[in-house]
Amino acid sequence: MRSSSSRRGTSHRRTPHTPRRTAAVALVGVAALMTAAVQGGTALAAPEKTPPAASKAIPGSESVKLSPAQRAELIRKAEAGKAKTARDLGLGAKEKLVVRDVVKDADGTVHTRYERTYDGLPVLGGDLVVKAAKSGATKAVVKATRAAIKPATTTAAVSAAKAQKQALAAAKADDAKSADVDKAPRKVIWAASGKPVLAYETVVGGLQKDGTPNELHVVTDAATGAKLYEYQGIETGTGNTMYSGTVTLGTTQSGSTYNLTDGARGGHKTYNLNRGTSGTGTLFSGPDDVWGNGSPSNAETAGADAHYGAALTWDYYKNVHGRSGIKGDGVGAYSRVHYGNNYVNAFWSDSCFCMTYGDGSGNTHPLTSIDVAGHEMTHGVTSNTAGLVYSGESGGLNEATSDIFGSTVEFYANNSSDVGDYLIGEEIDINGDGSPLRYMDKPSKDGSSKDSWYSGIGSIDVHYSSGPANHFFYLLSEGSGTKTINGVTYNSSTSDGLPVTGIGRDKAEKIWFRALTTKFTSNTNYAGARTGTLAATGELYGTDSAEYKAVQDAWAGINVGERSGGGGGGGTSFENTADVAIPDRGAAVNSPVTVSGRTGNAPSNLQVAVDIVHTYIGDLKVDLVAPDGSVYTLKGYGTGGSADNINTTYTVNASSEVANGVWNLRVQDNAAIDTGYINSWKLTFP
Repeated sequence: MRSSSSRRGTSHRRTPHTPRRTAAVALVGVAALMTAAVQGGTALAAPEKTPPAASKAIPGSESVKLSPAQRAELIRKAEAGKAKTARDLGLGAKEKLVVRDVVKDADGTVHTRYERTYDGLPVLGGDLVVKAAKSGATKAVVKATRAAIKPATTTAAVSAAKAQKQALAAAKADDAKSADVDKAPRKVIWAASGKPVLAYETVVGGLQKDGTPNELHVVTDAATGAKLYEYQGIETGTGNTMYSGTVTLGTTQSGSTYNLTDGARGGHKTYNLNRGTSGTGTLFSGPDDVWGNGSPSNAETAGADAHYGAALTWDYYKNVHGRSGIKGDGVGAYSRVHYGNNYVNAFWSDSCFCMTYGDGSGNTHPLTSIDVAGHEMTHGVTSNTAGLVYSGESGGLNEATSDIFGSTVEFYANNSSDVGDYLIGEEIDINGDGSPLRYMDKPSKDGSSKDSWYSGIGSIDVHYSSGPANHFFYLLSEGSGTKTINGVTYNSSTSDGLPVTGIGRDKAEKIWFRALTTKFTSNTNYAGARTGTLAATGELYGTDSAEYKAVQDAWAGINVGERSGGGGGGGTSFENTADVAIPDRGAAVNSPVTVSGRTGNAPSNLQVAVDIVHTYIGDLKVDLVAPDGSVYTLKGYGTGGSADNINTTYTVNASSEVANGVWNLRVQDNAAIDTGYINSWKLTFP
């Protein structure tokens, strides 16, 4: 990548790399990659182009590129008007808004993201996005929670010391090393699930059991001492880029010394930790403007790769999405390489605003590839936009977002030594057999990731629950079926067995980015991601466009929602469309469906399409009750966060049940305030 030189000493240091002849394989405060992939070797055939949908973006709907000064002015205006905005939104007298980010469309529409405080205390899970017309009139609001922020008290009944003790115990249970609390627990309002309550948030430092820095967030009820939530702020993953060939780097000259400071990209610096695990390390510098030799034994090589990956990622976000830097403020992060000894990982940290890379097994496979850099820096973008909490379904979406944009940065780079692909971690050979760590076209090929959504997916590791979102993005970009792109053959199937026609990666990446920055909130789940991407697509292309239908079909292809035609995959269906009111914090209600004309037992892939209108689905427990009374839980109480409505198709193994008879959808509201009803539900026998 090139940047303009100046008389102040900015230069381009060319870095010789020896290209590999064969391919090798390989909230939210701190993020790590856990493994990303790149294809090495010589340039391959140009990608097969998926025929894009015919629609063009609606004039004025796309976001504009904001300079740091323009963004700062929009934020200043939002800050000046935030008290009025709070009143217009009907917030309470003790609530205040804190401006976090802003996106502007070409037609003058402004999307402003806010955090909230209550009586001076941060409200975790209280974030919201306000969409305003050019006139200033509010057009829409997306909230992480619809519950009123009215905690019973702001006076704690339990001590901060008790909360700290609980947090340290949680860290030790995870085998953390040198676990310690740098700061005393802070009082917050916990609004991410259920009724908002006063709580403590404690952050435990030290190291995780694999040597990754620890940032365990533990939320404790300040009235009862019960643990309300726990998540790891370090978001893990991996990748590498010793394989990018000879590239141009943005560097700076001071006297007769050159150093890895990119003046054209916010002053991004790259440091050598020299096997250390703390501090900044030493800025790479030298008497000439040539860095590394393509070998991991040369310390400069990993530094050059990290510096190059950071430059590509900066350029990608600026040129494709109009975002200047991770925060959008034109300020560069920094990179640290040679972390620890034999450390097989890489991570992003909000606390240092930096990327950190280990050297892999035997210190011979630095995790500094293009897609890893894109992955890690994207954790920073997510942290400064949607803030997807790194746990449960939102954690899977967080991790998938980094895989998605790690992949698109790699395609954007158009580097003949490291061609774009939908594989994650194919260069670093983590598995020791030349295979990638993750596959976006069929995530389950790695042995752990999931291809499609199911009701318990929020309980597994976020690197595996990310699979369905990665699969969705691949289907939306390229479609289902077999195809070869840049020499890599993919074969993507769908959960409902029906085909998906892709709209092209260029459109898919803009839809996901718009949803991330203007629709997603800290606790967005898969159902909410579907809603957010559809809203983003509707704004860009219209709700009657081919793109909108493709988004519906791609989500249905991973078992989230229905197809654009209203179906879920063919077969014989039995449906009840009668409305059934769900009592607020009341008894369970049933909606029956009578199945007849079937022989034998129900299938192992019985499809249960549920359409429930409700203002807070976290309150709901949803069960399928078989004719003999057997209960299959589709959605547990407390899951789903504060999203509105359930419009999802569940897959149930009902092979032990006789098919014919009366089946019931049973729904119970377990908490007060929010209300709704069963709109319809359907059983489909494929």
